[in-house]
Amino acid sequence: MVVARVGRLVETGEPLCPYHLIDPDGTAVDAVAVFFAELLASGRRPATLRSYGMDLLRWFRFCWAAGVAWDAVTQREAREFSLLLEVAPKPVRPHWRHQDETAASMPAAGGQYSPAVRVHSETVLRSFYDFHADAGRGPAKNPFPLDRSRRSSRANAHHNPMEPYRNASSGRYRPSVAARVPRAIPDTEFNEIFARLGSNRDRALVCFYVSTGARASELLSARRNGVDPGRGVITVVRKGSGALQELPASPDAFVFLRLYEVEMEGLVPKGRRAPLFFTLRRPFRPLTYHAVHRMFERVNAEAGTASTLHGLRHTAAYRMAEDPRLPLTDVQYVLGHAQLTTTQLYLTPRKEDVIRRVLAHHAEQTRRAIEHKVPDVAPEYRRETLEVLFGRSVG
Repeated sequence: MVVARVGRLVETGEPLCPYHLIDPDGTAVDAVAVFFAELLASGRRPATLRSYGMDLLRWFRFCWAAGVAWDAVTQREAREFSLLLEVAPKPVRPHWRHQDETAASMPAAGGQYSPAVRVHSETVLRSFYDFHADAGRGPAKNPFPLDRSRRSSRANAHHNPMEPYRNASSGRYRPSVAARVPRAIPDTEFNEIFARLGSNRDRALVCFYVSTGARASELLSARRNGVDPGRGVITVVRKGSGALQELPASPDAFVFLRLYEVEMEGLVPKGRRAPLFFTLRRPFRPLTYHAVHRMFERVNAEAGTASTLHGLRHTAAYRMAEDPRLPLTDVQYVLGHAQLTTTQLYLTPRKEDVIRRVLAHHAEQTRRAIEHKVPDVAPEYRRETLEVLFGRSVG
């Protein structure tokens, strides 16, 4: 099956309908519009709608290629779609200057969809059909059902209160995702990246990221009236709740921020509610997440590293969690984690630290063996073998 890149997800700019899923004929899909309205009424943010919309667009493209309406699909189509995501390469997205390119001219990216993407897709599609089933629309049976072990019993019906809850909402076509340890940026690699930053704005951004642990979009929500160098805090809008929160930052971050403000004096708005960071080229516009992400990619390419922008948040979390004078609950508050168990992930030792300490342990064991006299040779060991092992004559 060839799934053409038809249809698209468009941003409308309307607060009550921020995104539309457009079919190949240029018409908005009503089933998705109603689902988006339900998400907005439930308190979901527009960024969540965009994330859900990309999964729904991928599913609707499959339905259009298979010639099956969205409300007439069965578990067979859901199974084939799940298998397709497992083996199909990811398509290359066209550049924003060439949005009109046809699907035939777009090559494959070569990589495959990660298990995390497939897990998110399965969750979105199952909730999409559950919503329409409650309203009396769609297929009679959800094509993305829960696992067979859940069909005849209540979730956590026999849960032991002394044990943590397991994920009881696993879908039948939900792939397994290996537990990943958050990857922090090593100090040497971070120094290489920081040395190649080309402006005081970028240095201020990286310093704020690595000292506050804020997400990329959260730091870009900061306003001029939310900066307090005297107290050493910066106010951001939290991603999930939308609440304002003050985050402590390093003095270097405020120094580079002040240097950047002096350079941009008279070029950008100075109102109290004005954004804190702008582009460096005319026309000066508020800095967006994609611009910061692209900046960090260019610096990584120059430094020959493979770090990510989100890795700065992991680095800040590890540095705070490793400080014995800083309670883990304080780290949880700064990072904005709802559960302390999420913060406890940063107590897991980093791979490079484990390797360094174990190698030091082996070196110490070798040094002690050389310094101390080797005891009498046991009969089952050959004397020349021990001589090679310890590097000297034994006896």
